[in-house]
Amino acid sequence: MSEKPTVLFVCVHNAGRSQMAAGFLRELGGDRLEVRSAGSEPKDQINPVAVQAMAEEGIDIANHVPNVLTTDAVRDSDVVITMGCGDACPIFPGKRYEDWDLDDPAGQGIEAVRPIRDEIRHRVEALLAELLPQDASA
Repeated sequence: MSEKPTVLFVCVHNAGRSQMAAGFLRELGGDRLEVRSAGSEPKDQINPVAVQAMAEEGIDIANHVPNVLTTDAVRDSDVVITMGCGDACPIFPGKRYEDWDLDDPAGQGIEAVRPIRDEIRHRVEALLAELLPQDASA
Protein backbone atom coordinates (compact mmCIF):
# COMPACT_ATOMS: atom_id res chain seq x y z
CA MET A 1 0.00 0.00 0.00
CA SER A 2 1.22 3.48 -0.79
CA GLU A 3 2.46 5.89 1.86
CA LYS A 4 -0.77 7.87 1.47
CA PRO A 5 -3.48 5.22 0.97
CA THR A 6 -6.13 5.82 -1.67
CA VAL A 7 -9.63 4.62 -0.83
CA LEU A 8 -12.39 4.32 -3.42
CA PHE A 9 -16.01 3.99 -2.31
CA VAL A 10 -18.36 2.55 -4.93
CA CYS A 11 -22.14 2.22 -5.02
CA VAL A 12 -24.57 2.04 -7.91
CA HIS A 13 -25.62 5.70 -8.12
CA ASN A 14 -22.75 7.41 -6.23
CA ALA A 15 -25.45 9.59 -4.71
CA GLY A 16 -25.85 8.26 -1.16
CA ARG A 17 -23.82 5.58 0.61
CA SER A 18 -20.52 6.08 -1.20
CA GLN A 19 -20.78 9.87 -0.91
CA MET A 20 -21.49 9.67 2.83
CA ALA A 21 -18.57 7.26 3.33
CA ALA A 22 -16.23 9.50 1.36
CA GLY A 23 -17.42 12.51 3.35
CA PHE A 24 -16.70 10.79 6.65
CA LEU A 25 -13.27 9.55 5.54
CA ARG A 26 -12.27 13.00 4.26
CA GLU A 27 -13.40 14.56 7.53
CA LEU A 28 -11.84 11.97 9.85
CA GLY A 29 -8.73 11.14 7.82
CA GLY A 30 -7.86 14.62 6.62
CA ASP A 31 -4.93 14.80 4.23
CA ARG A 32 -3.49 11.47 5.43
CA LEU A 33 -5.46 9.63 2.72
CA GLU A 34 -6.76 10.16 -0.77
CA VAL A 35 -10.52 9.63 -0.95
CA ARG A 36 -12.55 8.91 -4.08
CA SER A 37 -16.08 7.79 -4.80
CA ALA A 38 -17.84 6.56 -7.92
CA GLY A 39 -20.90 4.74 -9.16
CA SER A 40 -21.55 2.05 -11.74
CA GLU A 41 -24.65 4.01 -12.86
CA PRO A 42 -24.19 7.50 -11.36
CA LYS A 43 -27.13 9.84 -10.85
CA ASP A 44 -26.99 13.50 -11.85
CA GLN A 45 -26.92 14.74 -8.23
CA ILE A 46 -26.39 13.58 -4.67
CA ASN A 47 -29.43 12.40 -2.72
CA PRO A 48 -30.66 15.50 -0.82
CA VAL A 49 -31.56 13.38 2.22
CA ALA A 50 -27.96 12.07 2.35
CA VAL A 51 -26.76 15.69 2.18
CA GLN A 52 -29.12 16.57 5.06
CA ALA A 53 -28.01 13.58 7.15
CA MET A 54 -24.34 14.49 6.71
CA ALA A 55 -25.02 18.16 7.46
CA GLU A 56 -26.39 17.02 10.83
CA GLU A 57 -22.89 15.66 11.49
CA GLY A 58 -21.26 18.91 10.39
CA ILE A 59 -20.05 17.48 7.06
CA ASP A 60 -20.99 19.25 3.84
CA ILE A 61 -21.25 16.98 0.79
CA ALA A 62 -23.75 19.20 -1.05
CA ASN A 63 -21.30 20.31 -3.74
CA HIS A 64 -19.98 16.85 -4.56
CA VAL A 65 -20.96 15.37 -7.90
CA PRO A 66 -21.62 11.69 -8.67
CA ASN A 67 -18.78 10.19 -10.75
CA VAL A 68 -18.78 7.25 -13.13
CA LEU A 69 -16.74 4.24 -12.03
CA THR A 70 -13.69 3.75 -14.22
CA THR A 71 -11.14 0.99 -14.46
CA ASP A 72 -8.42 3.57 -13.80
CA ALA A 73 -10.07 4.67 -10.54
CA VAL A 74 -9.97 1.09 -9.29
CA ARG A 75 -6.44 0.49 -10.56
CA ASP A 76 -5.18 3.66 -8.85
CA SER A 77 -6.75 2.83 -5.46
CA ASP A 78 -5.29 0.78 -2.62
CA VAL A 79 -8.63 -0.04 -1.02
CA VAL A 80 -11.94 -0.46 -2.86
CA ILE A 81 -15.12 -0.49 -0.78
CA THR A 82 -18.23 -1.55 -2.69
CA MET A 83 -21.77 -1.02 -1.49
CA GLY A 84 -24.13 -2.98 -3.66
CA CYS A 85 -22.52 -2.46 -7.07
CA GLY A 86 -22.19 -6.20 -7.61
CA ASP A 87 -20.07 -7.35 -10.50
CA ALA A 88 -19.71 -3.85 -12.02
CA CYS A 89 -16.50 -3.24 -10.10
CA PRO A 90 -13.35 -4.45 -11.89
CA ILE A 91 -10.97 -6.62 -9.86
CA PHE A 92 -7.20 -6.12 -9.85
CA PRO A 93 -4.73 -8.37 -8.01
CA GLY A 94 -3.10 -6.83 -4.97
CA LYS A 95 -5.97 -4.51 -4.10
CA ARG A 96 -7.90 -4.71 -0.87
CA TYR A 97 -11.61 -5.18 -1.54
CA GLU A 98 -14.47 -5.00 0.93
CA ASP A 99 -18.19 -5.11 0.34
CA TRP A 100 -20.28 -3.22 2.87
CA ASP A 101 -23.83 -4.53 2.98
CA LEU A 102 -25.77 -1.34 3.69
CA ASP A 103 -29.35 -0.30 3.01
CA ASP A 104 -29.76 2.09 0.09
CA PRO A 105 -30.89 5.55 1.23
CA ALA A 106 -32.52 6.26 -2.16
CA GLY A 107 -36.16 7.18 -1.71
CA GLN A 108 -35.92 7.06 2.10
CA GLY A 109 -36.74 9.81 4.58
CA ILE A 110 -34.27 11.27 7.05
CA GLU A 111 -35.40 8.92 9.86
CA ALA A 112 -34.39 5.92 7.74
CA VAL A 113 -31.16 7.50 6.46
CA ARG A 114 -29.73 8.43 9.88
CA PRO A 115 -29.06 4.80 10.92
CA ILE A 116 -27.43 4.13 7.53
CA ARG A 117 -25.25 7.22 8.01
CA ASP A 118 -24.31 6.12 11.53
CA GLU A 119 -23.38 2.61 10.35
CA ILE A 120 -21.23 4.12 7.60
CA ARG A 121 -19.45 6.32 10.15
CA HIS A 122 -18.76 3.29 12.36
CA ARG A 123 -17.30 1.35 9.41
CA VAL A 124 -15.23 4.31 8.23
CA GLU A 125 -13.78 4.76 11.73
CA ALA A 126 -12.80 1.07 11.80
CA LEU A 127 -11.27 1.32 8.32
CA LEU A 128 -9.31 4.40 9.32
CA ALA A 129 -7.94 2.63 12.41
CA GLU A 130 -6.73 -0.23 10.15
CA LEU A 131 -5.22 1.98 7.45
CA LEU A 132 -3.51 4.44 9.77
CA PRO A 133 -2.84 2.45 12.98
CA GLN A 134 0.05 4.69 14.04
CA ASP A 135 -2.38 7.61 14.26
CA ALA A 136 -4.50 5.75 16.83
CA SER A 137 -1.79 6.14 19.47
CA ALA A 138 -1.11 9.79 18.62
